[in-house]
Amino acid sequence: MRNRLFLALLTIFVLVLLSDSRQFTSAIATRSPRTAYVHLFEWKWNDVAQECETFLGPKGFAAVQISPASEHAVIAHEDYPWWQRYQPVSYQINSRSGDRTQFRGMIDRCRRSGVEVYADAVINHMSGEAQGVGSAGTRFTKYFYPNLYQSRDFHTCRRDITDYNNHEEVTNCELVSLPDLATGSEYVRDRLAAYLRDLVSLGVRGFRIDAAKHIHTNDIAAILDRLHASVEPDPYIYQEVIDPGNEAVKKSEYYPNGDVIEFEYGRKVSEKFLGIDGQTLAQLESLGESWGFAPSEKALVFIDNHDKQRGHGGGGSYLTYKNGKLYDLANVFMLAFPYGYPQVMSSFAFDNADQGPPADAQGRTRSVHSRNPATCDQGWVCEHRHRSIANMVAFRNATDPTFYLSDWWSNGSNQIAFGRGDRGFVIINRESQPLDRTFQTSLPAGTYCDVIHAELDRCGDSAITVNSTGQVTVSVAAMDAIAIHINAKL
Repeated sequence: MRNRLFLALLTIFVLVLLSDSRQFTSAIATRSPRTAYVHLFEWKWNDVAQECETFLGPKGFAAVQISPASEHAVIAHEDYPWWQRYQPVSYQINSRSGDRTQFRGMIDRCRRSGVEVYADAVINHMSGEAQGVGSAGTRFTKYFYPNLYQSRDFHTCRRDITDYNNHEEVTNCELVSLPDLATGSEYVRDRLAAYLRDLVSLGVRGFRIDAAKHIHTNDIAAILDRLHASVEPDPYIYQEVIDPGNEAVKKSEYYPNGDVIEFEYGRKVSEKFLGIDGQTLAQLESLGESWGFAPSEKALVFIDNHDKQRGHGGGGSYLTYKNGKLYDLANVFMLAFPYGYPQVMSSFAFDNADQGPPADAQGRTRSVHSRNPATCDQGWVCEHRHRSIANMVAFRNATDPTFYLSDWWSNGSNQIAFGRGDRGFVIINRESQPLDRTFQTSLPAGTYCDVIHAELDRCGDSAITVNSTGQVTVSVAAMDAIAIHINAKL
């Protein structure tokens, strides 16, 4: 009797559990995916946390990439340039963005807001300064870092890279006089893996591997193997491999380790929007792997990043915030077009390529939110808050289930339109005259809010009607765009 009662109760328990599980799974399935992230370049940890809570989470960003977290050289004689963050002197979590406690607090607050944190991991090299003091007080010389590295822990090729057609030179010699870690050494691999493991323990869920092109892919694999063996789940990995196509190191070498940053994407898209050598937006229809890009599932893309907007990393004609409306339109395209994992840039204003973030005379970074929590000031640009960029994150999230191009139209020049199946449609007018036309979409009939020009709860005159045959008649102003998606249906 007791056995039958036990079995009956067990059966009821399992059925309830399965029912709850199905409901839980259904809830996950209907939740909008998050499919784009932002780089808050040189932001302080407390400011990042606040941005996650007040903007990034509500707008649907998947993650935020932060500046390097480790202790770095303090280079006062260069007026505290941005690149001092890329010259580590120890792996203490103590930088001009904040200390370890603030770092942990940022991650906790961001994750509660639905936003993961990706850390910029500088593991190719240490500081190029002959000697100095780090942001946490560590005294160092170029090839000696107390309780961490000494001369034997660096590659013996102690000269700058000059021949990018020589694979061994690119991965063993020095990038702009930065001491190149001997990443083939078991000791060095252990120290680097321990640093990454520490960041994961604090809640980091992804890593940008800085200067990955200058680390042999097998060395990165060995470091990541150590990391993966000790943490769950595996963090997201994306690698900085600048591959213009005519050098010895190829991005494809790095695919087994994770994704790669597709630098050619931003250059080629920017050239079309800039009209260089007669290029046009109409040519973007075929954009993808056939252009020499990485496969979409391996590619991380951007219009610009912190290097390219300063002409670093091989140069190129990249659009930046200084291009105004043209830059915003290029970001609209990136977030609408089904290729890669897009990064939105968030900058600070600069007049020279070395200039550091807004700071006081002692190099202490100014807060983004110091005056008005709702605005960026004191030299911060905050492109990610431009409505035409921020609201396209929701467009990309909404159209993720239909990750293909549909309903393409162009005038053969600089007016284009395309759909994402039955979930979204975008029109971009890069010309000096308005675009008045009826377009065929695959969207269900109904009234939608144009997310380029309005918020869903205040759509007003930005409402657009799709008729019973999927057609929409609109007027798009010169140098402007319109975007509608299934989650913006009124």
